[in-house]
Amino acid sequence: NSFEVRLPSELLQRGVHNVFHASLLRMHIANDDRLFPGRSLDQVSNPGIGSKEWAVKEIISHHGAGEGAMFEILWASGDKT
Repeated sequence: NSFEVRLPSELLQRGVHNVFHASLLRMHIANDDRLFPGRSLDQVSNPGIGSKEWAVKEIISHHGAGEGAMFEILWASGDKT
């Protein structure tokens, strides 16, 4: 069994499919911005459409050089990777 869900047009434009198998669906629990700040549709992958740039607040650390360089980034959204 599959279900068609209403998605924001921004997600549809980014290629997110709107039909999901029933086993993948769960009850929606609204985001708690106090527990999970900075979540937005802009954080959903956007391959090939629009800007591929993200706002970096700070480069926290790095190691290596050239193609093997690794960076720890503090993003403007507050996330660290």
